[in-house]
Amino acid sequence: MTQIPPTLPMRALFDAQREASRREVDVPLATRADRVARVRDLIEQHGDRLAEAVQADFGVRSPELTEVADLFVLRAGLGQLQRQLPRWMRARRAPTPWYLWPARAQVMRQPLGVVGVIAPWNYPVQLSLGPAATALAAGNRVMLKPSEITPHTSALLAELVHGAFAAEEFCVVQGGVDIATEFSALPFDHLFFTGSTHVGRLVAQAAAANLTPTTLELGGKSPCVIDASADLADAATKIAHGKLLNAGQTCIAPDYVLLPRGREAEFERAYAQAVQRLFPTLVGNPDYAAIVSERYLARQQAMVDEARQAGARVVVLGDLPPEGQRQMPPMLVFDLPPATRLMRDEIFGPVLPVLTCNTPDEAVAHINAGPRPLALYWFGRDTTARDRVLKRTVSGGVSVNDTLMHVAHENLPFGGVGESGWGAYHGETGFLRFCHQKAVFTQSRLGLGHLFYPPYGDRWRRLMAWLRRWA
Repeated sequence: MTQIPPTLPMRALFDAQREASRREVDVPLATRADRVARVRDLIEQHGDRLAEAVQADFGVRSPELTEVADLFVLRAGLGQLQRQLPRWMRARRAPTPWYLWPARAQVMRQPLGVVGVIAPWNYPVQLSLGPAATALAAGNRVMLKPSEITPHTSALLAELVHGAFAAEEFCVVQGGVDIATEFSALPFDHLFFTGSTHVGRLVAQAAAANLTPTTLELGGKSPCVIDASADLADAATKIAHGKLLNAGQTCIAPDYVLLPRGREAEFERAYAQAVQRLFPTLVGNPDYAAIVSERYLARQQAMVDEARQAGARVVVLGDLPPEGQRQMPPMLVFDLPPATRLMRDEIFGPVLPVLTCNTPDEAVAHINAGPRPLALYWFGRDTTARDRVLKRTVSGGVSVNDTLMHVAHENLPFGGVGESGWGAYHGETGFLRFCHQKAVFTQSRLGLGHLFYPPYGDRWRRLMAWLRRWA
């Protein structure tokens, strides 16, 4: 069969993938494993080029940071796919209730068909190829729309994917908002989106017109709850790492701190010391990422200016960058009025509001008064206090006495809840997200299903009376 070129119009690429997915519904293990291996070869052979492209897009973002935050996490996920794929593919036997004996039942795990992936700019390699590889492992065809905000990375991903895959298997569609809008409106068998809550709503609306099921990995305001029993220096270090990784441009970055009242000065000192240890210098330090664009930097600065004007105390932990550079220094914000944008919107930068609470119950009430967060971080030694917070709040995921790390655990599902998203992936959860679990019931020639047939006379009533005693 003649392969189609990846330069075809978007709808033609979709139609070709859809036709191929319907022609080959039963995708063998060897084919799936080969596709996952090709994704892994792509990052192993071209990891340096990908890191350079990310650096070009951000202006300042070291290859080491891309290795840690994009490539290492991606390798871990691909390795798990390669190890577990034979087991995950197998049909699962479903126990049969006694009143249907001796019939048998199983659940088949089948590909959905064509999966669309809309990827964000903040971790442009991991969050593009991770979901795509999982969908390929599940036997699907994949169309990827990377972010236009990271054009060097997106162009390189297109080059590498189209060099390793036929367009009927896996292709990349590039473009801006108009292309993303058109992409969202395609009748995919599943659409996977990572990005902001605002854009996620638009994607969900476009997909709904086709009854396309979606996974939305969004964001929100992820709190750090510091219990009175916490080691404040340790908590400050881990919060600083989670907040300042990629300069705060992380969907699960700590968004604000809930601190016992009276410990503000202690936390400020501990956080400042942690920043100094992690980033002895800021301007020109390649490990401290730049804000991705002037527009996003202006957004950060506008939120901080609004907070100052509203009476908040802003602590700047480092030098401001020279004109034209985008390495925004870490900031703590105290005494912040609740109506300000720093408390309403996801921050997505190195600015950390610190709120104080008189009791743990007050912290819980604050969290529950807002949309459910993508992540929650709790610090302390009091396990009773920990369990009380975890049981009384709902969030996409939790790290206890750390930040970010639950996302690195491939056997934990990762996803949001409410306005922070829906649907989870990673590990087997992600594999199943891209599968149809088909129920199969096989009747035995000795089956007694005929006992339930009409006409419903005395014999049927006696049978039902007997079944009601045992059901």
